[in-house]
Amino acid sequence: MLCLFEILTLKSWYEIRDVIMMQTGDMNGLFVHVFVFIGCLIGVTLFVGVIIANFQENNGRALLTVDQRRWEDLKRRLNLVQPLHLPPRPGDRHSLRQYVYDQIMSPNAKRLIAFLAVAQSALLFVKWDVDKDYTIYLAIMSVLFNALFAGEAAMKCIAVTFKGYWQSWRNRYDLLVTLLGIAWTILFVSPLSVDPHVCEVGTICIMLRFFTICGKQATLKMLLLTVLVSVYKSFFIIMSLFVLILCYALSGVILFGTVKYGENLHRRANFHNAGQAMTVLFRIVTGEDWNKIMHDCMLSPPLCREGRNYWESDCGSQGAAIIFFCSFYVILAYIVLNLLVAIIVENFSLFYSNDADALLSYADIKMFQEKWKLVDRERRGYLTTLQVRFLLRHLTGRLQVDMVNDKLLFKHMCCEAEKMHNGGDVSFHEILSMLSYRSVDIRKVLQLEELLEREELEFNIEEEVAKRTIINWFNKIVKARNLRKQTTGETFINQLRHQVEEEVIMKLTSPTEPRPGDLVEGGSVDQQQQRMGQFLTADGSKKFKKGNSLRKNVSSESESNVSLVTIDAWKPEVALKDSKNVSHWWGSASCPNIAKPIAESDESSSTPAPNNPSDDE
Repeated sequence: MLCLFEILTLKSWYEIRDVIMMQTGDMNGLFVHVFVFIGCLIGVTLFVGVIIANFQENNGRALLTVDQRRWEDLKRRLNLVQPLHLPPRPGDRHSLRQYVYDQIMSPNAKRLIAFLAVAQSALLFVKWDVDKDYTIYLAIMSVLFNALFAGEAAMKCIAVTFKGYWQSWRNRYDLLVTLLGIAWTILFVSPLSVDPHVCEVGTICIMLRFFTICGKQATLKMLLLTVLVSVYKSFFIIMSLFVLILCYALSGVILFGTVKYGENLHRRANFHNAGQAMTVLFRIVTGEDWNKIMHDCMLSPPLCREGRNYWESDCGSQGAAIIFFCSFYVILAYIVLNLLVAIIVENFSLFYSNDADALLSYADIKMFQEKWKLVDRERRGYLTTLQVRFLLRHLTGRLQVDMVNDKLLFKHMCCEAEKMHNGGDVSFHEILSMLSYRSVDIRKVLQLEELLEREELEFNIEEEVAKRTIINWFNKIVKARNLRKQTTGETFINQLRHQVEEEVIMKLTSPTEPRPGDLVEGGSVDQQQQRMGQFLTADGSKKFKKGNSLRKNVSSESESNVSLVTIDAWKPEVALKDSKNVSHWWGSASCPNIAKPIAESDESSSTPAPNNPSDDE
């Protein structure tokens, strides 16, 4: 079984095959090939698949639907997106900076810089030796490349100013590598150029320059992000790996620390102390001759000397070696390393997913970064609620908000942005997350708990928007009414008074004539004619001819009784004579109210009405 296990790990299996063929015949060697195919290529692959499937089930990913998996991938992708730190294109007032910006930020310029970085890295294909004549030409070419990169940094500083250039971490790294290249150029033209360490500095600058193109190319950037995210996600697994190796190393020192050296257990690979034991175990994790080291640790007499105690013996232990090395190889090489593979595969699918299958494509995210860069001029990573409104109006693609057909959605998004921090500034990731929720069908992509929380939030937002809409509608009505009052310059009482005056004028112009000699309340007909004439003249009405009359109910504010007034005739000159008294009479509190006319009666017109002192006043 030990032999088959060694064959299963594909370590020295061909040696075992050769021994079997030499001892039993060539046809028996097929047994080893069949076992390798079935046991390793199929059995071990299935074992690894089971480990990855269990890992996905434990983190809940295997139980999700396709849409829910896309949503989880989108959320993790959005957490890695950062706002662009490079300032936008300069304004129209800076024509020179605009020209430099267009030239240095063009796709052709970026391709040229990437080509120069790769070309400079190609100089490392040849060993830099001070004693060789071609080394001077390699150094001169490297100096020319550094000059071109320094010109690139200068053009970017002109285009976006040094403050804007320094805001980007990528530009900071480029500037650091460029300064190192300039320092190496100075050393190269100085008398210190004969020092071998100067060439080493040049090669280091070239290696650092190669990494500058990783952030500029989308494919290399995705690959680098996959590695970084995988290391971050598998941090605890890597720490567990170190702990296991340390535990096995300490156990190996106790079990095999005094074992005699053999063919593979020698002074560079042994268990004399914990440091060397960890080195040997790291080698075993990679599968490099782990079985040969195990056989050396199984050394027994007469190939070794067995003493009276542990310290005097240099023999190994067969049972301890089998349990130690086989368990270590299965746990770390088959389980822990495959967990790391599962994490890498998961993150690889995250960054290399198809844009057609993704809920938000890279183009949509890039568009949002560009729009954010235009609004966030100070590069704070935060926007006010007013700036958020401006940003939402200018989005395109899947994140676009239609201001004509989806005006209510725009109000909901603005309200949600205000509710995040009670009207305070909103971050880049919060706005991007809000837009992602609005661009998908939450009933399909969200899990139950997250779906309930999101629906409750949207319900509260709908209520808040409805309240604001009603309040704004009432405010508009009140504002419009106040505006009409301000334009006309009249209050409700003035409008009512004006209406009464128009009614009086219309009744005065009617052709109905009173009977002569009738008396009215508060005096004779002549006195009443005089009063009404003064009233009409003071109001600014026309001069009427004799014979015009009015039947109107007149009552005092202090008394509610109504009597029929009949006017025989009036003279306009009397009104002109007493116009001063009329204005005082009209503005006083005793101005009679004009009531609805009552039926005319012959008996009331012939009977004299008693005087009303309030009219005389």
